[in-house]
Amino acid sequence: MRLLRYLIVSGSAAALAGAVTLSGVTATTVAAPARASHAPSARFLAAARTALVHYLRHNHPQAMLVHTRNAHAVKNVTATSAFNWSGYADTATTAQTFSKVSGAWTTPSVTCRAEDQITSNWVGLDGFNSTTVEQLGTISWCFQGKPVYFTWYEMFPANTVEVGTALKPGDKIAASVTRTGTSYAFKLTDATTAGNNISVTKTCALATCKDTSAEWISERPAFNTTGIVPQAHYNAFKITSGAQTANGTAGTIGGGPGVNAITMIDSTQAYNLGTVSGLTGGNSFSTTWKNSF
Repeated sequence: MRLLRYLIVSGSAAALAGAVTLSGVTATTVAAPARASHAPSARFLAAARTALVHYLRHNHPQAMLVHTRNAHAVKNVTATSAFNWSGYADTATTAQTFSKVSGAWTTPSVTCRAEDQITSNWVGLDGFNSTTVEQLGTISWCFQGKPVYFTWYEMFPANTVEVGTALKPGDKIAASVTRTGTSYAFKLTDATTAGNNISVTKTCALATCKDTSAEWISERPAFNTTGIVPQAHYNAFKITSGAQTANGTAGTIGGGPGVNAITMIDSTQAYNLGTVSGLTGGNSFSTTWKNSF
C-alpha cells in the first residue's frame, strides 16, 4: 500500500516472543474473530471495490517508522515500530541488492464494526528504506460494516490494482515478486478459490526502483482524504515459506544484510496495534492483532 514516510529512528531488537511493551503499557491479546456467515452480493462487492480504489489512490508506499524505546539486540534482529506495518523487512544499503521475495499465508477473516477498517497482507520489494514499492497480496476491507476481500498488486508509480473479488477467509495464498533487470514479475496464486490469481509483469528503471528491502507485512493502509485508517480486527496472520534472494543468493527471512522485526503501534506510541513473533525456521512468523487505532 502507498503511505507517506515519517522520520525513521530504528532501535535494536526487543524480545520478539510475546507482546512488545512501549512506555510501560502492554496490550492484551483479544480473541480471534469469527468468520462472516455469508458472502456479500456482487453489487455490494462492486461498490466496495469502487470505494477502495477511490480511497487508496495517490498515496505513498513507505513504512511510517518510529523509535523503539528500551530495546536491546537479539540475534542480530532490529526491533522497529511503525504506525502502519507489522511483520519483517530485510534491508540493504546497496541498490539492487534484492531480486526476489516470496511467501505464503492463509487469508485471515475479519470482524467488522460500523466504521470502515482495513488490514492488508502482502510480500514485496522496497518501501521500508526507499520511496518506491513493488508488492502484492490480499486485503480485508470492512465496508459499511461488512467484510469484503480482494487480491491486489502495486507497482510504482501506479496506484493499487484490485484484482480478485472472489477471495474468501481461509483461502491459501502464495505470492512472489521477482526482478530481472528492470522487469518485475508479480505472481499470486489462490489455491482455494478461482478468479483471484495475479500474473503480470511491469518495468521500473534501476535508478528509480532501488530494491534495497524485501518485506513480509500486515498493514493498515491510508485513505487518500483522511490518512491512515483503523486496522480491521483480523484473526491470526501467519507467513510461511518466507524467502528472498539477495545479491544472487537465495535465502529465508533474515538472510539480507539487515533484518527488522516491526511492531505496529498507535499514534501516541503508548500501546501496540499489532505484534510480531520471532522467526521459526527462518521462514515463518505470525502477527497478532491487538487494537484498531
